[in-house]
Formats: sequence, C-alpha cells, structure tokens
Amino acid sequence: MNKPSIAAIPILPFGMVHCHLIVGARGCVLVDTGTPGSEEKIGRALMEHGRGFRDVTLIVVTHAHTDHAGSAARLRELTGAPILAHAGDLDYYERRKEMTYCVAHWWGPLFLRSGLPRELYLPFTPNILLQDDASFDLSPYGIDGVARHTPGHTAGSVSVELGSGDALVGDLVASGVFLGGLVRKGHAMRPPFEDDPQAVSGELIGMVDAGMQRFHMGHGGPLNAAEVRRHALSLRKQKPGRKYGMEAGVCTCASHKLAEVVD
Repeated sequence: MNKPSIAAIPILPFGMVHCHLIVGARGCVLVDTGTPGSEEKIGRALMEHGRGFRDVTLIVVTHAHTDHAGSAARLRELTGAPILAHAGDLDYYERRKEMTYCVAHWWGPLFLRSGLPRELYLPFTPNILLQDDASFDLSPYGIDGVARHTPGHTAGSVSVELGSGDALVGDLVASGVFLGGLVRKGHAMRPPFEDDPQAVSGELIGMVDAGMQRFHMGHGGPLNAAEVRRHALSLRKQKPGRKYGMEAGVCTCASHKLAEVVD
C-alpha cells in the first residue's frame, strides 16, 4: 500500500485551527471538519490536491467540539462519505446534551465567554460508531492505519495512527502560543480544554512507544515524538480543571458549586 500524504487544511489563520486530509492512492480520508461553514475551505484544499468532495471516502471526527465537528453533517452530504466517531461523545453529536468544558488554562473561561467554543453545529449521528476501546481498520479506504479510541481530551476522543509513523490526534496535544499562534509552534502544550490529563498522558506515551514519530493536531504542530513524550510526562502532575457548562462562566463542577455555597 502506497504511503499516503498528509495535508493540513487551515480553518483559522496562523495554525489556530485546522483539519487534515490523508490523501491515498484510492481516495482521501478527512480527519475533522472545522468550524460550521468550513466546507468551502475544505473543498478548495481538495482541489489543490487534484481531488473533489466525492474523492473523500471516510470522515473521521476526533471529538465533539465545534471546531472539529462543526461541518461534519454538511460534508457528509457533499461527499457521500460515512462519518466515524466514538460513542463517548454521541450525546453531543446528536445535541441530546449540552457540551461541558474542563478548562486547562487560566484564560479558558475568557475563551468560553468569546462564544467561539460554543458555536452550535448541525446535529448528526455517525455512520460508524466506535464502542469502548475499539479500533477501526482503514485499509478498505486505501489507508494503511487505524482509527481508535484515545480518551482524555473528551470521553469519546479518537486518533488515527498510520503505518508511516504519523498520528493525527485531534486535541490530545496542541502547540504554540494560544492555539497554534505565531511562536513556539514546536513546543507542546495543553489545549484550552482537557477532561483528563492523566488519560491523555497515557495515550500519548502509548503512541510514542508504539512507534508514532510525527504528531498532527488541530491547533499548531506537527510535533516530533520526543516533544510529545516530554509533554505527556509533564501531564502526570496535572489535575483536571474546573468544568464549565454551555453558558460561559457557569461552572458545573460539583465541588466548585459546594465551595460557592460554603463561602
């Protein structure tokens, strides 16, 4: 099977948000779909590689945040490709529950107040729904690799691991100052939100130990394995942040609410 190429598709400037196109000999796999309304940007990226929407054979959504799942429903219509995701985030894909966010940085609540993370997208039900710790073989789609459950950023986070040593990990790790940014792009950092840093650490170290060499993510990057390992080890000291609901600045963490009552 020929080695696929990986193209980052800019959704916002300076590497702040992007999704990825895995271009194989027999089609393309799209990993993440950007914010709502990103289908035109993705269409232009496909044209730059001599492809069109109908060349996309599979859409992998790494997790339910709006900058990754925002255009999934529309892109399924345009491509005819099935959507693969994990059941851990299904309630959010189908809009049966409101998204919650465990902030990883002091500026997390400010980012929520901007409204960007809370932008609503068209609900959808994935065609291929991974359960528990399942993995999915991508060879029927012309890609030497698997998509598998890698929880930690959200309960249903998914990553793609390729035989080439490339891993597409969504938001398990980020780089650069404030979502990609202009500087320190080669320095790994936590994304704005992260449910379980201990779980993320385990998943990242497991991928490095399994031979993944290059890590592609939704914000910044790519990063080499040594930098990802350094970051993963540092996460062992981290604790989950406060959890905030859909209303910016409203903390849904039970311990935080109790503290407010005691005060």
